[in-house]
Amino acid sequence: MKGLINDPEKVVDEALEGFARANSTIVSLHTDPNWVGRAVKRESGVAVVSGGGSGHEPLHAGFVGDGMLDAAVPGAMFTSPTPDAILAAIEGADTGDGVVLIVKNYTGDVLNFEMAAELAEASGHQSRIVLVADDVAVENSTWTAGRRGVAGTVLVEKVAGAVSAAGGSLDEVAKAAEEMSAKVRSMGLALRGCTVPHIGEPGFELADDEVEMGVGIHGEPGRARVAMASADTLTDELVDAIIKDGEFAAGNRVIVLVNGMGATPAYQLDIVYRRVAQRLDDLGITIERSLVGNYVTSLDMEGVSVTLASVGEDMLKLWDAPVHTAAIRKGF
Repeated sequence: MKGLINDPEKVVDEALEGFARANSTIVSLHTDPNWVGRAVKRESGVAVVSGGGSGHEPLHAGFVGDGMLDAAVPGAMFTSPTPDAILAAIEGADTGDGVVLIVKNYTGDVLNFEMAAELAEASGHQSRIVLVADDVAVENSTWTAGRRGVAGTVLVEKVAGAVSAAGGSLDEVAKAAEEMSAKVRSMGLALRGCTVPHIGEPGFELADDEVEMGVGIHGEPGRARVAMASADTLTDELVDAIIKDGEFAAGNRVIVLVNGMGATPAYQLDIVYRRVAQRLDDLGITIERSLVGNYVTSLDMEGVSVTLASVGEDMLKLWDAPVHTAAIRKGF
């Protein structure tokens, strides 16, 4: 593949090294096994730890920092981190107040995080696992048993980190994460497939007049391969599916995330957000907060996902709480 890489087999290690050095006041990189922690570990507080296969940057390492994650565990490209790496992150991040593990619903992630949690419990670390399964496109797909965890993970990690920063207990942090996970809904589409560096060719091919509707963040098939259409028409399909699944209705208040998959220009994301906002206005749904940009990518995939979460005043306060990470900063 053509890209700014050296050895395809060393992409993750070299990217982590560069990321950690560029953000050395926020994060520190631990190796053998790889995991990313805060530059300065907290003395107390429930640790929030997440992770998954690499290739989705800035998820998860980009969300390590004050007000969000205490540690992130990156696996190989599109591959779950191993239990020993997750265990190292748990042990390294735990202040003695317990650990909440936020896990996207992919079979490998779930199995490996559960195994690491069991090992950690045996050595005295309390933990809770919160699953994120926000993708409304399909119930079962490649690598999953049930719905996939996608861009809504950002919202779950944010509120969990906010409760922890405010001094919440292990159960309180887990409860807030579970409440957001239950509310958040997402769906995405792809205009062009992504290329895993060590494979060197796209995982799937789309003709110029085709769109993969409901695509997964690893390039897994979605609901259907449909004809290319206008931005408004394609966005309507995403919004319609989310609204139907989440039972959003007039009077609801929502957080909106329009997420780029890695290679979609910013102006196109803004065009999609424009249509999402129009649709929600028409439905009498109030947009309280918005986020537009690349937050949960799929390497160099050209595409977009839309995420909605119905929220009340308490959840908005958690969303608005200060955060200082490489990818999201406000209030500091």
